[in-house]
Amino acid sequence: MTTSHDESDGTSPITARLIAEDARLDALPRHFGSHLLRLEDTVFDFMRQFATGYVGGYWDMLDLSNGGFYLRAGSEPVAFRVPSNGFKGVMSPDAAGITVCLFAYSHLSYQFPAEERFSRHFYRLRAYALEHPEASLIFAAID
Repeated sequence: MTTSHDESDGTSPITARLIAEDARLDALPRHFGSHLLRLEDTVFDFMRQFATGYVGGYWDMLDLSNGGFYLRAGSEPVAFRVPSNGFKGVMSPDAAGITVCLFAYSHLSYQFPAEERFSRHFYRLRAYALEHPEASLIFAAID
């Protein structure tokens, strides 16, 4: 069976690896080039919109084994509300980070249609989200 680089082959799960402190400065430029600040601002904006208790903080950066990337913040469960689709729930910081990154990648892919990196990152993160223990929450929130 052949799979694209964005998908799992069904036998090898997509894995996430925390980016070390000394590699953080290179992570966003490596994945998003000159759009790194736009991506970061968009992720933070979605988190402010959806996470009722979010007040900022340190974000982890994670690389995915399929070439994807996402950010996550905090260590406490996140009360999450998406007014546009009626979603309300509580999710882990990991699931909340995946969710806001999926929103950001989708939003930016429409804002910059010639910039394929956003849609590529959306599909890579989506493939990872399908395997996540909180997949049902993530997909309900992005529906």
